[in-house]
Amino acid sequence: MKQIFTTLLLLGAIVNAATAANLPDPVSEALKRAHIPLNSVGIVVQQTHARQPVISQNAKLAVNPASTIKLLTTLVGLETLGPAYRWKTEAYLDGKLENGVLQGNLVFKGYGDPKLTIEQFWLWLHELRQRGLREIRGDVVLDRSFFEPVSHDPAAFDNDPVRAYNVGADALLLNFNALRLRLIPNGSAAPALLEPDLAGYTLDNRITTSATLPCHGDDAYKVRLEGRSIVLEGTIPANCGEAEDYVSLLPHNDYFFAVFSALWKELGGTLQGKLREGNAPSNRTPFAVRHSPPLAEVIRDINKFSNNTMARQLFLTLGATDGNPGNVSGGSAAVQQWLNKQQLQFPELVLENGAGLSRTERISAQHLADILQRAARSPFSAELEASLPILGMDGTVKKRFKNSEIAGHAHLKTGTLEGVKSIAGYVHAQSGKQWVVVFIINHPNAKYGQAAQDALIEWLEKWY
Repeated sequence: MKQIFTTLLLLGAIVNAATAANLPDPVSEALKRAHIPLNSVGIVVQQTHARQPVISQNAKLAVNPASTIKLLTTLVGLETLGPAYRWKTEAYLDGKLENGVLQGNLVFKGYGDPKLTIEQFWLWLHELRQRGLREIRGDVVLDRSFFEPVSHDPAAFDNDPVRAYNVGADALLLNFNALRLRLIPNGSAAPALLEPDLAGYTLDNRITTSATLPCHGDDAYKVRLEGRSIVLEGTIPANCGEAEDYVSLLPHNDYFFAVFSALWKELGGTLQGKLREGNAPSNRTPFAVRHSPPLAEVIRDINKFSNNTMARQLFLTLGATDGNPGNVSGGSAAVQQWLNKQQLQFPELVLENGAGLSRTERISAQHLADILQRAARSPFSAELEASLPILGMDGTVKKRFKNSEIAGHAHLKTGTLEGVKSIAGYVHAQSGKQWVVVFIINHPNAKYGQAAQDALIEWLEKWY
């Protein structure tokens, strides 16, 4: 009995110390070691259904949340569109089909599907062949009007335009507009595999290997497009196995057409025309329609793997209403309309793309915690929580607390930018309580802040 009483006193002292100083000692100490001042962090710890937080640090300060803003985008998507919502992509025959020959154009109309992968596209084109289409005498026409045309500069964010995370949204997004590159060291050379095949493009591989390069150093090779040649040059380690990367080199239309042409030929189809943009015929029914996985499945990719392009697609889809094409202002208005319906006032909220790959997006830690509390009361709370990375097990927190007793006890969305490191989600404590946790760092030393975030998770899971 004395031991139990002593334990309760110790627990009470720990809790009171955290409340009095606002932060547990391990968290404060980790921030000091990282040279991150308290005025550069926004922290909220609050029980899922409680009115007041137990820890609040700069909770009302407007901060850059990085990818944790995806929590807002995906929750609004679930409650506005519904978890069973599916995007569609349509194929039209603009001409007469006879004996497998289309005397006219094949028109694709997109509705913003975030997950039209190369595998799904191949299956759909195979379906077109089964439906009797073999030869296209006209053009391939792309109707991208579901989203408002926007000038997207993939180099604007970090001057690295080939990175797959910099791909912009598109109503006819195919395979994330990305190429999977694998380099296989073999002596002094490194044969390259590039997927998917791009009709009309060649690969110029100038990659060499070096026995002195470290296995986990910065990339020492570059990828660029010269005309219709994909040029690889630089050096990779000779003894560290295959190198893999995802890059984006072509504009959406060119990528779509190059992939289509390669797959169509592989399936035995022929094409005489060229690529052009246009509108789907209004007086015809689609020849074939392809549907995406349901939204509840799509948000797992958005949140577990922090897929920026898919989040952008969802954000613009929210803004595509009443025949108006999706755009940023429409997406922002849809989010604001949802907030108003919940009687939530977020005056500091700034949305640029709903994905967090932004220098301008802002929200406070308290309001992000409010979103997580509202999500816990949602009819779709299970879908939202299941979309979050599981601590120590998968997604972007797979390596945090791996093989620890804490693994599996939290669902946390992460966010990382230069000068920003954030986590937000739910911690399931040993006490049986569920906690909402938001911890956002905006500081030049933010990349060193993970230890402080982990200290808060560990302290909360074990002691509170």
